[in-house]
Amino acid sequence: MRSVELFAGAGGLAMGVSLAGFESLAIVERDKWACESVRENQKRGYPLVLDWPLWEGDIREYDWSSIPEGIELLAGGPPCQPFSMGGKHKAYGDKRDMFPSTVEIVRKLRPKSFIIENVKGLTRPSFANYYQYILLQLEFPEVTLRRDETWMNHLRRLQEEKTSGALHEKGLTYNIVPTLANAADYGVPQKRERVFIVGFRSDLGIEWSFPHATHAYDALLHSQWVTGEYWDKHKIPRKERPDMPERLETRIKKLSSSLFPMKERPWRTVRDALVDIPDPRESPPGKFHNHHFQGGAKQYKGHTGSPLDLPAKTLKAGDHGVPGGENMIVLDDGNVRYLSARESARIQTFPDGYVFHGSWSETMRQLGNAVPVALARRVAASVAERLAEAELRKISPTGSRNVA
Repeated sequence: MRSVELFAGAGGLAMGVSLAGFESLAIVERDKWACESVRENQKRGYPLVLDWPLWEGDIREYDWSSIPEGIELLAGGPPCQPFSMGGKHKAYGDKRDMFPSTVEIVRKLRPKSFIIENVKGLTRPSFANYYQYILLQLEFPEVTLRRDETWMNHLRRLQEEKTSGALHEKGLTYNIVPTLANAADYGVPQKRERVFIVGFRSDLGIEWSFPHATHAYDALLHSQWVTGEYWDKHKIPRKERPDMPERLETRIKKLSSSLFPMKERPWRTVRDALVDIPDPRESPPGKFHNHHFQGGAKQYKGHTGSPLDLPAKTLKAGDHGVPGGENMIVLDDGNVRYLSARESARIQTFPDGYVFHGSWSETMRQLGNAVPVALARRVAASVAERLAEAELRKISPTGSRNVA
C-alpha cells in the first residue's frame, strides 16, 4: 500500500506508517534540521528510513502531479502553533495554518484514506466553528473556497452540502472520524493528548473506529499499590517505595476489592521507559546516541518536571523555557534534571538506533513536535487493516469482515 507523508518533521508519524506496512512515495518537510535528521539516518543505513523519498520544502511547492491518484494513505500533522495552548491562538488568521493546503492535496490526490494529527487545542471552544470548518472541508474537499468568500460563508455552504446529502452520491467525499486520544492509553510513556482526524473515501464503504485503548491508569495503580508488581519489577525494596498518595486511597481500595482482572495493561511510566539506560552523567561515551547531560535544570512553582512513576508530561517543542518543566524529570532523591535527547526519544517511542541532528535544544524541538511512533503505528495499522479488507471484498464481494 502506498502513502504520502506531509509535515513529516523528524519522522515519528512517517515511521509509524512505514511500520504499519505502507510504502512512502513522498516524505515532505520544510524544516532543514528535521530533514537533516532523516538524511543522517539514511546515511547511516537505518533500514526503516533508508528508502524514504525525502523532499525538503513547502508542501505547496511540491510537484503533486508526480504522485498517482488514489494512493492508499495521506498522513500528516499540520503545524500546531495556530491552535496550541501555548501559541497566539489565531487559527485561520495565522499564516502557519496549513489545513487549507492539506485539503487541497486531498482534493488533488484523492487518497483512499488520510490520517491528520494535531494538538488538543484545536478542539477548544474558541475554535469550535473553525474545527467544524476543517472537518467539513476534509469531508467535502471538492466544495472549494470561492474568490472573495470568507471562511465563515464557506462554512455555511459546506453545512448546506452536508445536510443535502447530494455530494455523497456522486462527488469526492470522505467519512470522517475525529478522535481525541491520549498516547498513554496506547503504551506510550507520556500523557500526550492529540486530535486524530481519520477519513476514508466514501465510495469504499469502509466502517472504522479508533483503536481500543491497550493501557490504563487504573491498571498502573493496581500494579503499584495493590499487587506491588510494579515496584518488584524495578527491584525497589519496600522501605524505599513511596507512600501511597492519600488522594488515591478510595480509588485504590475500590481496585483492590474488585473481582475482575484488569482488561488493559498498566500505563508505562518514565521509569519503565528509561529502565535500561544509564543517567547521562554516568553513561559511557558513544553507547547511546544523543545521550548527553544538559545542566541548569531548576524546580519552582509551576515548573516541576515529570515524576518517574507516571507517564511523562507532554514533551513540548522547547528546552529551558518550557513553562511546566515538561522536559525535566524528578529523580528518586527529589532533585530534577533535564531529559537527554535520547531519553526524550524513548518517551516518544523512537528506536534507540534512530539519531537526531542538531544541538540538544534543536533536537528537543524536533521531538516535541513529533508524533509518538508507537501510537502512529497503532492508528496506521488499523487503517491498513480496513483498506485491505475493502480490497478483499472487491475480489470476493460475498465475503464477510472478520471482526477481531
